[in-house]
This record gives sequence, C-alpha cells and structure tokens, in this order.
Amino acid sequence: MHNNGDYTSAGADEDRCSVEEVALVVPETDDPSMPVMTFRAWILGITSCVLLIFLNTFFTYRTQPLVISAILMQITVLPIGKFMARFSLNPGPFNMKEHVIITIFANCGVSIGGGDAYSIGAITVMKAYYKQNLSFLCAFLIVLTTQILGYGWAGMLRKYLVDPVEMWWPSNVAQVSLFRSVNLFICLPLSRL
Repeated sequence: MHNNGDYTSAGADEDRCSVEEVALVVPETDDPSMPVMTFRAWILGITSCVLLIFLNTFFTYRTQPLVISAILMQITVLPIGKFMARFSLNPGPFNMKEHVIITIFANCGVSIGGGDAYSIGAITVMKAYYKQNLSFLCAFLIVLTTQILGYGWAGMLRKYLVDPVEMWWPSNVAQVSLFRSVNLFICLPLSRL
C-alpha cells in the first residue's frame, strides 16, 4: 500500500502475499465504508475480554487447566451483534469488521487470562508458598505493567512481525476463514434466521 492509501497495480503486486494458503483465504481489498468502532463493538468487545479473562484465570487454578479460546466468543457474539443491530444506537447492520474487532478484544482476554500473564502465577506463588501478601493495587499494577510491556514490545517489533507480506500466522488463517464463511450469515436479514 502506498502512502496515500490507494492500491495501484504496482502496489498490489508488491503487497500480494506469496504464501498460497494466505492468498486463497485473505481478501486483498477493503471496504472503508463499513463502520468499525460502533457502540455494539465496544460493548461486546469489552464484555468478551472481561469474561474470558475471568473464566481463563479461574480455570487456571484447576489441576488440569482449561483454556477457553476466543473462537467461542467469535461464534457467540455473532447472533448478539445481529440482535443489537435492530436498535437505533448503531449505524447499520452488524458487519464483519465489527466482528473482527470484537474478536481482537476477546483475544486480548485470552492472552491475559489464559496463562500468558506470568505475573499472575508469580503473585499466586508468593501468596501460596511464601505467605507474602501483596495489596490488590500492587498486584494489579504488576499484572498491568507486564502486559503493557508485552504489548509495547509487540508494537515496536511490528515492522518485523506483522508488516512483511511473507509473515503469516497459520492459526489466524483459520479465523479469517471462519469470518468469511459466517459473512453470509451476517448479511442475512434477521427475519430469515
């Protein structure tokens, strides 16, 4: 993509993915008229994130930990988003971009609560084995700081991990395929469901 945001024939060839699996699943075009940051996207996204953080942190303490993935929320929020589209607070029908941003919120909940926040384990070990208590504020700041550091490093390394066309994440191809397959479902009117 060139600086002005338009794809030209030369720019499209530069940005075309050389990985066949990605080229077959991921579209190369975008519809900028679709709204993304809508009321329902924020409500469903934050709710999904908080719910997954709580459930995954709760289940981490089991002998056999259970991790609830964001795919559950990806499927669950679809009918809820379609239902919320009936109200006047939203700019139109529920679309795929809103669905994607809600799933990104949910993925943040999985990474925080699903065992990836190592500081939660450290705080638990301090309390359980060493009998040292931290105040809620101190524990919260430790978890928040370590997570922000992680997202900060990811942002700084974006040009190496995200921007190159050849850099692809196989697990995300399955999610993109699911988004595209339910796009038909999103486009159906609620009366036909």
